[in-house]
Amino acid sequence: MGRSNETFNKKEKEKKRIKKQQEKKEKAEFRKENSDKGKGLEDMLAYVDEYGNITSTPPIAGKQNKISVEDIQIATPKYVPDPEDLVKTGVISFFNTAKGYGFIRDSKTQENVFFHINNLTYQANERDKVSYAVEKGPKGLSAVNVTKL
Repeated sequence: MGRSNETFNKKEKEKKRIKKQQEKKEKAEFRKENSDKGKGLEDMLAYVDEYGNITSTPPIAGKQNKISVEDIQIATPKYVPDPEDLVKTGVISFFNTAKGYGFIRDSKTQENVFFHINNLTYQANERDKVSYAVEKGPKGLSAVNVTKL
């Protein structure tokens, strides 16, 4: 009696290959049945309700809010600084009279702000309480109009 040329492993591989082909055919048929091709425009439309949710129903005509043209702001509003923000107070934490510069530690934010001797209105010393205005300099913020309190 002759032995079969096909081994058990070959038979299993063939079964798996046939099973994969069958599954592939079933998936293709399923996709064909459930495809979106040929649907009308109404089936493809989506609407946004007043809460920002996407729905398939169109909005109700009487429920719309009227917005006047004056209420629409396209640009950001101009920044108007408070007078309190313009004049700050602090303590001179470092001052070098030979080189003519120093630093003021702000009383609210505890930030150090640079100042030059040309922006002083009096003879300054370390640990003096001062009021000052801030402007943007070439290397960052710098204090101007530094006066003693």
